[in-house]
Amino acid sequence: MKSSSAFYIGTAIVVSSVMAGCGQPGPLYLPKPPTAKGAPTKGPVEPAPVPPPPVIVPAT
Repeated sequence: MKSSSAFYIGTAIVVSSVMAGCGQPGPLYLPKPPTAKGAPTKGPVEPAPVPPPPVIVPAT
């Protein structure tokens, strides 16, 4: 019985120390709000429009 409680205590110490090391290091901060200028954002690029196929008129 004593060895199983030591196992659980050791496991709890290892798990808590691993979880303490997770995450982003350094201070937490909020991102800066966008500027009032309306700076262009880099979004998905739209493909260029495809011209319609040429109209073929049969010769008479």
